[in-house]
Amino acid sequence: MRHRLLVLVTLHLVLVSVSYTLAFLLRFEGTIPEEFVGAYAMTLPWIVVFRLLAFSSFQVYHGSWRYVGMRDLQLLLKAVGASTLMFTAFLLFTAREQAYPRSVPIIDAILTVMLIGGVRFSLRAVRERSRTAGPVQRTRRVLIIGAGDAGELLLREMYSNPRLGYKPVGFVDDNPHKTGTQIHGVQVLGTTERLLEVLAVCAADELIIAIPSAARPKIQALVNRCLESGLPFKIVPAIAALSEGAVHMRQVRPVRVEDLLGRDPVNLDETTIRADIHSRNVIITGAGGSIGSELARQIASYGPAKLALLERSENSLYLIEQELRRKYPDVVLLPLLIDVSNQREVEMAFGSVQPDVVYHAAAYKHVPLMESHLLAAVQNNVFGSHIVVTATAEYGAKLVLISTDKAVSPSNVMGATKRLAEKILLTHAAHEHNPFVAVRFGNVLGSNGSVVPLFTEQIADGGPVTVTHPDATRYFMTIPEAVQLVLQASVLEEARNHIVMLEMGEPVKILDLARNLIRLSGLEPDVDIPIIFTGLRPGEKMHEQLMSESEETMPTRYEKIRVVRSDTPPPLDAGLEQLRATVENRDERLTLKMLQELVPEFAPQAELLSRLRERSAPDQRAVSATR
Repeated sequence: MRHRLLVLVTLHLVLVSVSYTLAFLLRFEGTIPEEFVGAYAMTLPWIVVFRLLAFSSFQVYHGSWRYVGMRDLQLLLKAVGASTLMFTAFLLFTAREQAYPRSVPIIDAILTVMLIGGVRFSLRAVRERSRTAGPVQRTRRVLIIGAGDAGELLLREMYSNPRLGYKPVGFVDDNPHKTGTQIHGVQVLGTTERLLEVLAVCAADELIIAIPSAARPKIQALVNRCLESGLPFKIVPAIAALSEGAVHMRQVRPVRVEDLLGRDPVNLDETTIRADIHSRNVIITGAGGSIGSELARQIASYGPAKLALLERSENSLYLIEQELRRKYPDVVLLPLLIDVSNQREVEMAFGSVQPDVVYHAAAYKHVPLMESHLLAAVQNNVFGSHIVVTATAEYGAKLVLISTDKAVSPSNVMGATKRLAEKILLTHAAHEHNPFVAVRFGNVLGSNGSVVPLFTEQIADGGPVTVTHPDATRYFMTIPEAVQLVLQASVLEEARNHIVMLEMGEPVKILDLARNLIRLSGLEPDVDIPIIFTGLRPGEKMHEQLMSESEETMPTRYEKIRVVRSDTPPPLDAGLEQLRATVENRDERLTLKMLQELVPEFAPQAELLSRLRERSAPDQRAVSATR
């Protein structure tokens, strides 16, 4: 409305006048005595002026009447209180000789709040009722699990927007003292432990878990009870609720396996990260992979001057480029189809970008596959890293290497090559002024080729779900969380020229992960979907580590990041040249031997050693026959 302010001022003027008149009438039980009529007539204009000035000062006119809430009521109370004090002071100085009823200002203040507040909240009620007009979804009776702030906000939104199609029928909460209480007229029917008993007497079509701060064991227990109920259920995820500072129905979604990890949200020092990235040239290697693509998304949001995406897979590069161009049209993107083990291509890319920061995420990561492709693993993970580290040092840029928990006391080729990449970084860091840091963490949920997508496919196919060992455990975190912590670690001064370790929480049993995924699919493990054990795959450990016995960690100012203290490795140049010669000669046995010399903590498994002996035996027989 063009004349909104004029309408509001006029309405307030009328309501203030009515309130003041009613205050006199109430004080004198309906009839104002003649001796007070003059006081009423003289002071009415002044109370109007004081009220309207206070309303303007406290911005009472600015709030939307359609969305009036507690904050608007607080502003109204402050404005009425301030104007009442000013009016009372005015009376003390001007009406000493004239009779004036002392209780009128108090009565008037109460009536003003009731009239103006009542009108505003009535308009909101009319608006919310009018929203029921038009198409409404089929009403679903919903029981909210959690009678706290999140549950109250969801209830309020259900009431304010009936088109969502939800009808709240009750709450359950883990606090037994809340049982029997009501929130906006909806009763807390019992505790979460008695969920099934509550559902027996309360007909519900759907459940919503609204406890975003709950730890993993509690969420797991709630999910199990929801599964027992046989009703569809959803959750307010912790990350979404806490990152936006509020809870909305649009955040409610089906439970995912990451919700059962109970991970606390990452509190980023965004100011420092933005200062490190904004208006600077950034290179990401392996930009089409799970970690590399998430790095690209989060880094693009900080506004780099240039963002170069180095990737060897054409399709992966195309997909991340198209996504970033859609979401961040102002960022200068340089998609480069490059293999990091090609030194000339890497040098040309660095020359054209002139990087300030480099994130090296390119690596072969599949443990069993690398056991069968030793030479490829060394070529990519070791020499590709060496090329990137050298090029970064030449341009004086910061380098962040993405490492893995499998580099700790490695028992497989992938872990050994990543450990050697860490050593290459540390030896360069000892002689460079620009910061180098390696970030070590465990498995990420949902990454390409990881266990969760595999289990999901197996469940969709009707099973069986294959688990390596009933006692095998792994550390897990989500891809966004891992990348957030990588960015945080990259700006940590005490992490400079060190390896840092991300806090991964408690290890998770792979068997428990499989069972949870089956249940979340609406099926029962070992009944609808069989689980079979296949044995540990080549190169796999039963349990992973985040640091070796020779390493110690130091806390940092960020709760989930620790610095790994270890001795600086001896010079590697001669050993790397010998390793390069064995790879070029396609000699797997000598390559493995050199890898063990460069990474003494590497303990290759018997299966790999046996396979290499079998491969070399025919070669030796062929040489003897030739002689």
